Amino acid sequence: MECDKGFSSSYMILKPEEVKFLDLIHILFSSDIEKRKFVDSAKAKEENSLEHRWLIFISIVVQKMLQFSSKPLSFLGSLVEMWLNLLSSNGNFFRLLYNVLRGKVVIPDKTSATFISFIGNFDKRLELDKNIKRGDARYHAALSMMASKASYENEAYLRTIVNEHWKMEFLGFYNYWNDYQEKPTTQVFLFRDKTNEQDTVVVAFRGTEPFDADAWCSDFDISWYELKDIGRIHGGFMKALGLQKSIGWPKECIENNGTTRKTPLAYYAIREILREILSKNDGAKYILTGHSLGGALAILFPAVLAYHGEKMLLERLEGVYTFGQPRVGDERFGLHMESNLKENRIPYYRFVYSNDMVPRLPYDDSALMFKHFGTCIYYDRHYQPQVVAEEPNKNYFSPLRAIPMMINAFMELIRSFTILYTKGPEYREGWFMRLFRLIGLAIPGVPPHCPQDYVNATRLGPVEVFHPPHEQPQNDFA
Repeated sequence: MECDKGFSSSYMILKPEEVKFLDLIHILFSSDIEKRKFVDSAKAKEENSLEHRWLIFISIVVQKMLQFSSKPLSFLGSLVEMWLNLLSSNGNFFRLLYNVLRGKVVIPDKTSATFISFIGNFDKRLELDKNIKRGDARYHAALSMMASKASYENEAYLRTIVNEHWKMEFLGFYNYWNDYQEKPTTQVFLFRDKTNEQDTVVVAFRGTEPFDADAWCSDFDISWYELKDIGRIHGGFMKALGLQKSIGWPKECIENNGTTRKTPLAYYAIREILREILSKNDGAKYILTGHSLGGALAILFPAVLAYHGEKMLLERLEGVYTFGQPRVGDERFGLHMESNLKENRIPYYRFVYSNDMVPRLPYDDSALMFKHFGTCIYYDRHYQPQVVAEEPNKNYFSPLRAIPMMINAFMELIRSFTILYTKGPEYREGWFMRLFRLIGLAIPGVPPHCPQDYVNATRLGPVEVFHPPHEQPQNDFA
């Protein structure tokens, strides 16, 4: 068995690497999950409904396809990123042609501070908003979103943007190990925002990169573990954060458990970094942030801290800011986390922009039972917020919502041409973002997940949404 019963009171673990084609077909037509080697479940009878079996089928098929296409997908991503940077390094397409004819093409260096990731090409803004200063209630949210956006970039880029543009202290960029995928899959960077008045460490988890099959596997892995007195938690996200294979979440990292780790596990390594920094300054605090998958890891981090009774680290956590974050656990887990966050006075803001598909996954239904929790700040396409318990159209796929979402996507495309006149030149959108907004006319939930709109929302939204949770009315602040 892969799961230590002392760690998890119940579980459902998928093992795509052990699946055979006939077994995969049989799962759709036969309710005998307990006989399948690629499904390890403590409550197999609960998973035997057609709805559960269909979800297991989809999850495993997608993971198998991702594993099979991992190298070609990565190669394609490298080609696309190189082409985008080739264009920007040489000015534009026509300038590139001119440089080719002259034999003076500027070849981008993937490790340089000027090389921009696929995600980074949607929004190339480097500077923080000068109108949102320290002490402004929006400051940490705006800083967190810029950090979440920057987390997709390479170390040289991060060092430059933190030290030279933000005038803060770069602390490090790390690749962390995943025991289950047996490779480093989780990227995190840390920096320090320090003045005479305050000292804040920012921990930014990278989200899912479009051409990263490993990260997509973490997203689509619907395995779950139930922690005693806590609830069920998404297995793929726990593995990415540092769940120890065959052991679970012991308080200390165990090195000799049959794995050959080439880098540390994210949770344990980050915890040690924070312990060291915070122990040297009683006034220092830290915040956690991330976009997409990074947001899921950001909110799971304090969950494991609470599980381990890390009182000092919980007391010094100044806030958790997530953007386009998927659901991470069931209702019981949400209630447990809300209680812990309230007890330790930790603000948790979950930002959702418009029809972003990712916060509406995995489903909040009778089969998966995933639930959001905490303060949700939902922004419409005008960047006007509502503080709500749950974003509208919570499971995304609704025939009644299809046409309104397409209309909204069309209006966002129109706005991409006008926003620099209505909001200022710093909100100008490039051709790459506009091209992606065209995709939104067919799949409205994809472009809203890009960092562009989340950066805009944290800058243009009113300050009132960042009042303490007990002071926040559940209505529109427009």
